[in-house]
Amino acid sequence: MTALTLTKTKMQTGLWQGVLSGASDEPRISVTHLGRPVENMRLQPGKEESTWVLEITIPPEAICDGVQTLLIHDATTDTKLGSITLIAGEALGDDLRAEVDLLRAELDMLKRAFRRHCVETA
Repeated sequence: MTALTLTKTKMQTGLWQGVLSGASDEPRISVTHLGRPVENMRLQPGKEESTWVLEITIPPEAICDGVQTLLIHDATTDTKLGSITLIAGEALGDDLRAEVDLLRAELDMLKRAFRRHCVETA
């Protein structure tokens, strides 16, 4: 368990920023994408006591079609503090349409089963 709390502040021009609170000493943070470390990050003291500003430059390989996730961990306790999710490209539209179609099919199946149940128990 970690006492650290991560709060996103903004993401602009490929730079994600957040504030870590709950650490008087500089925390050890790790960021990964597809299991590989993301090197372009910076941690500096915040304006308030026990806060740190975390800046992560989104790696170019994470900017592609589909859904990409960067995981942010407390490296000392190996506790997940947060994540950055990027969604882009044409594949996204197809994925969402397929998911909605699947949900509709499952809903239709549940409606039929419920109606059948009502008829059988009436």
